[in-house]
Amino acid sequence: MHVGSNINNTLICENKFYNPQTIMPLQCQKLVINLVRKVLGAAIEEYPKTPSWLMRPGAAECGEHWSLICHIYKELTGRQLPIQMPKRERRSVDGILKGGDSQPRIIEVDESQHFNKFRAQTLSHYPLELELAFDRETWLQHCQCEPKYKSGGWATPKPPLFPEPGGRHLQRAFRDALTDILPPDYGFLPTLRIAKFEIEDWIHAADAPAKMKALLDRKLQI
Repeated sequence: MHVGSNINNTLICENKFYNPQTIMPLQCQKLVINLVRKVLGAAIEEYPKTPSWLMRPGAAECGEHWSLICHIYKELTGRQLPIQMPKRERRSVDGILKGGDSQPRIIEVDESQHFNKFRAQTLSHYPLELELAFDRETWLQHCQCEPKYKSGGWATPKPPLFPEPGGRHLQRAFRDALTDILPPDYGFLPTLRIAKFEIEDWIHAADAPAKMKALLDRKLQI
């Protein structure tokens, strides 16, 4: 069935039947992280120092996943991934959740620019046994629903790995894949992803903590 051809998909893809309060990306990130912190009663380091193995992971850092990472990169670009990442490559994560004696967990807030055909490509190559703290099928559905690619700064070339027009989209999709695949190899729990579309119609509501708890219970299987 064509996406958006029934009422449920129209609600998802076109947002015709509700008009949630507009939330800017950084505001969305802060709202979500603060609410997760409140609900879980755990420390979340915002804008943390990116783990060294995630900053510019090459063959050594990717370990047994190197062939998978190379395949994803080639699918996105048609090129071979260098064994070592260029030193100019730098990136950040939204936060790191640290709860007592438990393992740390990266938390990422995914706004609309994280959903497009390139992200769908990366998600489609995940092994079935890869543990995730989000529903891959839901993410794939929204990647298909995304009506157009964001332009301007969202799509600027990002050499040396993504020098083509729209390179930022490819870079973002590739980095999201790295953030999903590598953490368990380094003692981290699966990356927690919360999408803007999951929270935007209730994040300002009085019952937002209860709704966030229910969302986290599903994602983390608490």
